[in-house]
Parts: sequence; C-alpha cells; structure tokens
Amino acid sequence: MQLPQPQTITFSSLVTSIEQGQIKIPQFQRDFVWTMQRSAGLIDSIIKGYPIGTFIFWRTKEQLRSVKNIGHQELPEPVKGEFVDYVLDGQQRLTSLFASLKGVKLIRDNGKTDDFARIFIDLDAKESDQIVITDIEGKDSQNLISILDLLIGNFMTLASYPQEYHAKLNTYKNRIESYQYSIIQVKDAPIDIATEIFTRINVGGKSLSLFEIMVAKTFDHDRKFDLSEKFQELLENLKPLNYETISDATVLQTVSIILSKECKRQAILKLGKDDFINTWERAKDSIERTVEYFRNCYRIPVSQLLPYNALIPPFSYFFFHHPDKPTGKQKEFLEDFFWRCSLSGRYSSAVESKLAQDIKRIDQILAEELPRYDWSVDTSEQFITDNGWFSAARSYIKAILCIYAYEQPKSFNDNSIVNIAIRFDF
Repeated sequence: MQLPQPQTITFSSLVTSIEQGQIKIPQFQRDFVWTMQRSAGLIDSIIKGYPIGTFIFWRTKEQLRSVKNIGHQELPEPVKGEFVDYVLDGQQRLTSLFASLKGVKLIRDNGKTDDFARIFIDLDAKESDQIVITDIEGKDSQNLISILDLLIGNFMTLASYPQEYHAKLNTYKNRIESYQYSIIQVKDAPIDIATEIFTRINVGGKSLSLFEIMVAKTFDHDRKFDLSEKFQELLENLKPLNYETISDATVLQTVSIILSKECKRQAILKLGKDDFINTWERAKDSIERTVEYFRNCYRIPVSQLLPYNALIPPFSYFFFHHPDKPTGKQKEFLEDFFWRCSLSGRYSSAVESKLAQDIKRIDQILAEELPRYDWSVDTSEQFITDNGWFSAARSYIKAILCIYAYEQPKSFNDNSIVNIAIRFDF
C-alpha cells in the first residue's frame, strides 16, 4: 500500500469523474441523508471559500458492489480493469455537491422527492448572510438564481438579470467552478485495509461487519453475483425447514472451511473472489444437505434448537466432499462427533480454532476412520444434576432437548408426539 498523498481536484474534474463512473459510492456506505438545507449550506461555504473537509477515496481496480445511481441519474459502470475511486469518507458531501450542481431530483425512502434544482442564490445577500438558500417565500424572483441556472444557464439567461447583479453572478460562478476540492487517495490497499480505514474514519457510525466486507469484495456484475442476495436466497430455501435463523457469519465460516480448512477473520478475508464465487453453489447445497440431515437423522426440527451454529460448517464440509448420505461407519462417526461437541461445550469458546481442528476429524470420518478426541464428555448423573439447570438459551440444555426430540416423546394426554420446538417456544 502506498502512503496516501493529499491532492486537489477542480469542480469540473470532480463532476466529470462522477458522471463517467470513475467515482463510486460503495454499498457499505450509509444512505444519503442530508437535507436540501444542509446541502445549500455546503454550497454556501464553497462560494465563501470556506474549507469543506477532505474527500477520501480508495483507488483500486477491484469491482465492488456500489451505488450506481444518485437520484435518477443513471451513471455508467466502471470500465473493467481500470481504476475506480470508491468513497471512504465524504459521500454525504459528494452526493450533495453532485445533486445540487446538477439539479438532481432525489426520491427519499419515505417517498418524498427533493428537487435540488430548487436551491437558489440570493443576489441581495451580503457576504456575512446566508447566500445559498432553499426557502424563497416572499423573495423577488429577479433577486434569485438557481445554482443550476448559474452554472449551465446560457448567456441570455444570465443577461436577463439586472445589470447590478452581473458582477455577482460572474463572481459566484467563478468561485464554484474554481474551488479546489481536497482529496486523499488510498492506493493499492486490500479491501480489509480500506474498510478498516472507513470504520476508523466513521467513528460515530456502525463498524462494518465481516459479512459486509465480503459482500463488497465478492460482488461481480458480469457474473451476477451479489453475496447479500445469495444469502437471502439461501435463507428463503431454509425457511420451509425452519432453519432460516442461520447467521451470515456461519455461512462465511462454512465457505472458508471448505476452501481453506480455516475460518478465522483473516482467513476469510484472504479468500479469493473467484474461488468464493465458484464454490458458492456447492457450498450452499452442502448447507442445505446439512440442514436436511439434522432434521431427518437427528430429528432437530428448528435451527434454534441446535446447541451451536458452529456445528453447521463441519457437517457442510462433509457433504461438500460427500454429497450422498453417509455410509454405515461415516454415519456412526458423525453421530458420535455431533453429540461429543454438543454435550461437552465444545464451541463455547475459541470457535474458529476448534473448527480448524475438527475439520481434520471430519477428513478422518470421510475416510471411514474413527477420529481421536482430546476432550471428554461427562454423562454422569452428578454432572447432569449440577449442570442441568434450565435455560432454553444454554447449549447444554439444547443438547438435552435434542436428545428428547430424537427420542420423539409422546404426550400423556393423547399419545401424540410432542413437538419440542413448540413446547419450549423455539
């Protein structure tokens, strides 16, 4: 990564870069929330020559999931293989500038439309007054000019104003067009560094999750791959099976375990984009096979009853390499593995490290070899008495309930099978 260098860019270069698709707003940025009044204040600062802060761009050839449109402005996709500047800091200011200087109509989430062409300069205002305004009630239209008309209006439009305003019109237009915008480009940085910079800059906002980073990293427009959408599709597939509460973290662990046999944060961030995309469909299929196996073989009716979500990656790894039903010994060894992990508190801590260890055991099971375990499972009456205090959130209690579910207990009232999930409100 090269050390960032402060630079300046002119108004025309900034707008042109946006229009050509060279400057993009990555998906992990929050939505545009500035009001027209605040945007007017930004233009007012520019006209008065005040500093408006520095834009920080991440320059890269990586193609991320980005916000393509500002308002109704259809902006081109970046040219594949060329550098793109993704906005790490300043997207509210940048969007305000573009919307104000281009007269964009923005449709908000609540359905309200803000017409940024309705931002005006009060030609009667003094330098100490608010020059750029949005509230023009009671104002004489001869004393007002929109930012849009000021910048792109023809000679006749500007000449139609009284002579006394011509000097101001020329001055304000020159101030906007000659303003030097301060930028810093972060070059040749991997995505985890870029998102870390974003997180540190936006200290008042929400830190990016690993999933959000991987959504950005693995996005591929040509291959129509959007991890966020793919994850939602997976949950929709699992919903009829009552396993739709599987977390995005568990899914990332699964893909990483399949590709690298590790699932720590750094291991996930190192996954290649092409490898991730190429593996996704089979990884998704292995997760779905795991869910079916848990439901049909262990009779676990809902995902909330699983002692640990971390049980999904090793079983998915098994079904990735062995899509068919386990053979006799494989089935026996998998069941032994499941209950050893569930009843021993195996994944109560250091989950990523233990998963990496356990994948070696799954490899042994795939080879129909009995794994060696370096932890014990206490099933004594005394241990169960001491540790069996009830809380539906405890993994140990969930494991006990899974045993009950497997045995299919029957009601004393009508001899029907008791649904454990409904009984304990899972």
